[in-house]
Amino acid sequence: MARFHVVAPLCLVSITVLCGYMAVSGQQTVGLFLNDPASFNGYTLFGNNGTTYLIDNCGRTVNTWESDHHPGQGQYLLPDGSLLRTARVSGSFSGGGLGGRFERFSWDGQLLWSYRYADGTVHAHHDIVPMPNGHFLAIAWERHAASEAQARGRIWPGEVWSERIIEVQMVGSSEANIVWEWRLWDHLVQDTDPSKPDFGESADHPGRIDINYLSPDADQNSDWIHANAIDYHPELDQIVISARNFNEIWVIDHSTSTEEAAGSKGGRSGRGGDLLYRYGNPGAYGREPAGTLHFGQQHDVRWVPEGYPHAGKLMVFNNEAASGASEVIIWTPPVLSDGTYTLKTGTAYGPAKADWTYQAPDFYSPILSGAHLLPNGNVLICEGKQGRFFEVTGAGQMVWEYINPVNRNGFPAAQGGSVHFNEVFRATRYPVDFSGFAGRDLAPGAPVEINPWESDCEIHEETVSAGDPAGSQMRVLGNPFHGQLTLDSPFAQTLRIYNIEGCQVLSARLTHGVNHIHMDALPGGTYLLVAGADAATHSVRKVIKI
Repeated sequence: MARFHVVAPLCLVSITVLCGYMAVSGQQTVGLFLNDPASFNGYTLFGNNGTTYLIDNCGRTVNTWESDHHPGQGQYLLPDGSLLRTARVSGSFSGGGLGGRFERFSWDGQLLWSYRYADGTVHAHHDIVPMPNGHFLAIAWERHAASEAQARGRIWPGEVWSERIIEVQMVGSSEANIVWEWRLWDHLVQDTDPSKPDFGESADHPGRIDINYLSPDADQNSDWIHANAIDYHPELDQIVISARNFNEIWVIDHSTSTEEAAGSKGGRSGRGGDLLYRYGNPGAYGREPAGTLHFGQQHDVRWVPEGYPHAGKLMVFNNEAASGASEVIIWTPPVLSDGTYTLKTGTAYGPAKADWTYQAPDFYSPILSGAHLLPNGNVLICEGKQGRFFEVTGAGQMVWEYINPVNRNGFPAAQGGSVHFNEVFRATRYPVDFSGFAGRDLAPGAPVEINPWESDCEIHEETVSAGDPAGSQMRVLGNPFHGQLTLDSPFAQTLRIYNIEGCQVLSARLTHGVNHIHMDALPGGTYLLVAGADAATHSVRKVIKI
């Protein structure tokens, strides 16, 4: 698989007209900065306080939900249009990503269900993920006293917060069934005391977690793992989590029963609840020298869905890359048809290199943050510490940019004024045909910021003929472009290119897959691409040559 290494410049925020898509006066500080025709049209969900916002691609509010609690941190729209969110509540745990409560709101903002998962032993934190069966998965801290940890072979002093994953079935308005559970504490290894449980070398047990491993950049504090993201792959029936303090992602079998998940046998893989795959820091399981890192303090791991470019691959927001900046990475895990992962004796889990990497000057967030692939191959990135969301094409061209105007206390800034503490855990773009939007009033209201400036922003929708059947649409990879136009064609077909006056300026025969069309001789401007195997099935795309 080819690796695309992208270095893209950042847009300046002090200009008065940006790329011709939004005209403002004075110096802009918050809200929408760019909405290019190549952006993926949809609605973006985010929030850093009791209010959750849904905005369109012009930065206008489409819906809001109000809670009495700050997020703790993940929040998602469900297929029926309701909002499932985490909520922060106090308890006997404290730390980054504190949650402890789950809430579900109707589209109209009514609280439909809530449940507290927080006591002296456990406390939900950071993230959840909805499942196709209507349940959701959640991460929780699990407290273990210092004496208990030392009895398992831990050499570091103090109590330990391990991790637990639960599958939650919502019941009534305030009850829940925990229908499945996985505990990290059941899958340990230690090499310090043969008289204690789980004695062995971590290199010989890559599916287990070394109870004495501490990342060089992690403190010897109670929050040992600091898992900060979770995702679910329904076809594989597997879970992936981000173990931030290990600089790793871990894949776990969900086809087990709770009893099988506590052991090393059972489930589709036959390995029970031991890790199926881990990636990012081979030194954490003794397969490479300490300090050999792919990731650093990463967030928001997820699988790319079926039907998308890079389908089946994993992606992550790598907060602390080797360059000292942040990056977004997509890679191909070595998964086999039976759901197991290849690992040769004495070697680390692959791959050695990523398939796609996004980097840019000054692109950096030491905490929070996330990224996810969009159906057209673009990537929506949340640079969390700065409260900045932006979208790039597969070629690294920025096509959408937005600065969150709201601080953590829920006060929006006025346009042109400064905003502080506007950090955001994650932003999620939903397509316009998302099932939860069916029958909803999506008429846009005002932008989120106070005293917004007038703009000429328009919603850019792809021009596709009614005869263009699903699965036959040609995709533009990188728009705007320079001299070379790159297209992904689902089959062999004829391409005709017209200028803005309607005159045909070029024609070509596309083959199945990626095609490169050289347009160096043509002037910059807007062009229409018309492709089709015959007159009955054709698609139209608008592109801009810089």
